[in-house]
Amino acid sequence: MADTQRRGRRIMMTQGELDAFLAAQRTCRVATVGGDGAPHVGALWFVWDGTALWLYSITRSKRWAQLRKDPRIAVVVDDGHGYGELRGAELAGRAEFVAEAPRTGEPCPELDAPERLFAEKYFGMSAMPHDGRHAWLRLTPESVASWDFRKIPG
Repeated sequence: MADTQRRGRRIMMTQGELDAFLAAQRTCRVATVGGDGAPHVGALWFVWDGTALWLYSITRSKRWAQLRKDPRIAVVVDDGHGYGELRGAELAGRAEFVAEAPRTGEPCPELDAPERLFAEKYFGMSAMPHDGRHAWLRLTPESVASWDFRKIPG
């Protein structure tokens, strides 16, 4: 991860904490940029493989169209209710389109692990069901900022 967090070092997650957090969470918020520069944010399910965030997006979405024109993306995953429980991460970089769109299940070795993780996490299945409407985006973060307010001495 190219750019590391400068502020809040005492509350940032270790790599192990970040990996465990991202593996356990289910929903992220994805920010893209429109042609006029306006931001667009939407929620998605995701999986983290320790290196990249994998997003399974509807190919006829505003998000997909915007990323085709401008691949810049930022994703926030957060959790907690009370102030002292807040924790999360922001990952930013460029989205990459992986395999056919929409995804029909054509062999793609680089999707073996993300599809297995996704199918287990969200569907309780060992194989990924394909609906002909979704396809894969990969975010290999150029920058990551994380926070865990549970680390604040209280």
